[in-house]
Amino acid sequence: MKHSIIFSMLSVLLMSCTSPKAAPQEISSAHKSNLKMDTNGLDTATFGGGCFWCVEAVYQQLKGVVSVASGYSGGQRENPSYEQVCSGATGHAEVVQIVFDPKLISFDELLEVFWTVHDPTTINRQGADIGTQYRSVVFYNSEQQHLTAQMYKDKLNKEGAFPNLVMTEISPLTKFYKAEGYHQNYYNENENQPYCSLVIKPKIEKFQKVFKSKMK
Repeated sequence: MKHSIIFSMLSVLLMSCTSPKAAPQEISSAHKSNLKMDTNGLDTATFGGGCFWCVEAVYQQLKGVVSVASGYSGGQRENPSYEQVCSGATGHAEVVQIVFDPKLISFDELLEVFWTVHDPTTINRQGADIGTQYRSVVFYNSEQQHLTAQMYKDKLNKEGAFPNLVMTEISPLTKFYKAEGYHQNYYNENENQPYCSLVIKPKIEKFQKVFKSKMK
């Protein structure tokens, strides 16, 4: 794990989703999924770093990432809709669940990307996106992920990687609810929309400069 990348590039990459998200055009039923290590040796990671459209678009670029699904975790309501989560009343965070091949990319490397491409020092906020649904969070699915995430967070704070303390929540994954279909692969299917071109595209371009060797 190379923390030097984070320390040298944080000022460039701490861009969050700063424009209001478009109103949903359709609502399809969200469904529940708890992904664990599968028979092919794949693993999962579940992260929240503000707008899930932004986070999804970043992780789709990485070698070793098999799939990325946008969804909701960390709340009380069963099968929440996007509108319910956006109200802030369900307790869920917008997250992405990443299926990855540990032989090609490690959980440590996924964390390195996570803490580089959003601001983990703000509580319940990324830019103009405000509310508990936009909190910075790692939902771990094993004790090893728990220990790794906590050690990494402690190291960032000890070494002063950010001007303020990292406030990222580190909690066990209980349930992951996949978001409505129109949220999936959002950037790739809506690249010319204003939010994508003005907010997500610059974020991806800066991410690519730092993690060029890890790109697909």
